[in-house]
Amino acid sequence: MNRNMIIGLLALALVATGSYLYSPKSTKQPVMEPEVTMEKVNSTSSRYLPYTESAHQMAKDKRIVLYFYATWCSSCKVANAEFLASPEKIPEDVIVLRINYNDPDTDAVEKALARQYGITYQHTFVIIDKDGKEITKWNGGGIAELLAKLK
Repeated sequence: MNRNMIIGLLALALVATGSYLYSPKSTKQPVMEPEVTMEKVNSTSSRYLPYTESAHQMAKDKRIVLYFYATWCSSCKVANAEFLASPEKIPEDVIVLRINYNDPDTDAVEKALARQYGITYQHTFVIIDKDGKEITKWNGGGIAELLAKLK
């Protein structure tokens, strides 16, 4: 074999190996939607919940805030930790529903909600009325910003 052919075969092998190693692989397992009850929605620890249709339906008698985040977003991680550590700071009549905005595991419902509310940036909050219409939207912050926007 000549030198150019060997180099070409090695390059092809490297490209194929790299494509295999770095190709996106879904790690998302089928997940059953957690059961959401009125007791859970009304509890202090459940004022900050992952978005599910059942959680959204159960929260209809409360003010709903949609929180669009991404798992890779550093400011989202800080806000998430704050909400998880202090859910009692969220008013009793408010439910914050977390929606995965932009990850490989973002599902079709989450993508549809992002389109519906014109979300183009992670760490975005949207307060909606009982009919799902946007009241206000903002980027960034945590509980303090949430409380300021709710007034």
